[in-house]
Amino acid sequence: MTDLTALSYTSEHEWIALDGDIATVGITDFAADKLGDVVFVELPGADSAVTAGDVCGEIESTKSVGELYAPITGTVVEVNDAVVDDPSLVNAEPFAGGWLIKIRVEGDLPGDLLDRAAYEDLTA
Repeated sequence: MTDLTALSYTSEHEWIALDGDIATVGITDFAADKLGDVVFVELPGADSAVTAGDVCGEIESTKSVGELYAPITGTVVEVNDAVVDDPSLVNAEPFAGGWLIKIRVEGDLPGDLLDRAAYEDLTA
């Protein structure tokens, strides 16, 4: 299992795992639970530029359609095709097989990222 305290979080319910200048991004267990059964995921293509705070994809569930916001600025280096093919991975494994995109970070990370305790306070 992923060490949830090693991740950074956004107020838009995304998590970030940083490895050098590559950030793996997904949505949190809280967001996956609130969405309900995810049935469709649209992600930006590899080599796409994304800007922190801008919409970069869409997640559709049986309850609603939600936008995916880029938590950081950079270039998409990998897309999780398994999630596109089987969107239920977002619900089943939000911190593992349900990751969404990997971004090569450009510049500094946003200053408003949360640690696990602060994220849990936000969602309490």
